[in-house]
Amino acid sequence: MPYAACLSTVADPLRAVRSVCEEVRSRLGGTAPDVSFLFVTQDHATRLEELGDLVCEATGTRHLLGCTGETIIGGSEEVEEGPAVSLWSAVLPDAQLEPFHVEFERTPDGLISTGIPSPADGAAPASAIFLFGDPFSCAAQTVIERMADEYLGVPLLGGMASSGHEPGENVLYLDRQRFQNGGVGIVVRGGPRIHTLVSQGCRPIGTHLVVTKAQRNIIIEIGGKPALERLQEIFSELPESDQELVQRGLHVGVAMDEYREKFERGDFLISNVMGIDHRVGAIGIGNLIRTGQTIQFHVRDHETADEDLHLMLTRHRAEHASARQAALLFSCNGRGSKLFPEPHHDATAIQTHVGPLPLAGLFAMGELGPVGGKNYIHGFTASVALFG
Repeated sequence: MPYAACLSTVADPLRAVRSVCEEVRSRLGGTAPDVSFLFVTQDHATRLEELGDLVCEATGTRHLLGCTGETIIGGSEEVEEGPAVSLWSAVLPDAQLEPFHVEFERTPDGLISTGIPSPADGAAPASAIFLFGDPFSCAAQTVIERMADEYLGVPLLGGMASSGHEPGENVLYLDRQRFQNGGVGIVVRGGPRIHTLVSQGCRPIGTHLVVTKAQRNIIIEIGGKPALERLQEIFSELPESDQELVQRGLHVGVAMDEYREKFERGDFLISNVMGIDHRVGAIGIGNLIRTGQTIQFHVRDHETADEDLHLMLTRHRAEHASARQAALLFSCNGRGSKLFPEPHHDATAIQTHVGPLPLAGLFAMGELGPVGGKNYIHGFTASVALFG
């Protein structure tokens, strides 16, 4: 197999890393990997600086990418408490790999990013880009906009490191370097087919409506009425169980194709409701919105999130019967046992439907992945890369 992954929950960081490196090398038949992904919990904070170098030396990997996380994923496990190291490696002889470190600078013309490689003349087209950022210093939306200009249609996957509660506490790994700001990434050109799957875990309530007045991320009017008034009309007609879900957390789905006659789950980009202005009846969401767009209110609970992920994996298995040999998973740190009644939900679902696979990843403070062919930074999602 050209892929291998291993998880260790050993408390000693050096022993943990050595053990996963030894296991991965063994599963790869002693072949040095072309790329490896490393995910580590903050429990190993005393030796974080050394772990990247140790992986490079022990495996001989050409490139290393990764970060620290609150919860680390490996195999069918999601380690939400205690120390964990997860290593995922691949031998990709037909792929061209271009690592990068992106930094940000505020200028009179706005925020600019530096370090993202531009497509080179004659280079193979990019098949995917992976990025891990420090949530306190990585402007994910700026990266997404830059990628849309230079890598149109190429999926951007990964997420924001989640182990730190203050600037400087997260660690990003790039080859033998270690960063605590910006983002680290790698452009994959050629090589295996990389399929993507983003489960947003919501279901629609009420009916779809048209925004008739909006400003940036503020929905002012829906169907000619104040947005809050429309929401109250929908709320009054919901069953009590759905009313409880609205009160726990409301979301707005923005239609990816507003010209469709019928809208179903999966046809929307889900945005969190950030606040409500009761004076004017406006609703603020986590994404930009414009007049004329079609929206529908959504709710989320563990049953809906479970059903959504299982449906998407079942569909992928039917459409790509033999096109998967490994996977990377980037889930929200609001999932896991915070959302589902049983632990290891997302990892287990992947292994059940499309496994067994070498699998690694982390719970992120914002997940990157494409919906409707465009890349976004999400919340509460499970973003999956499936390697052929």
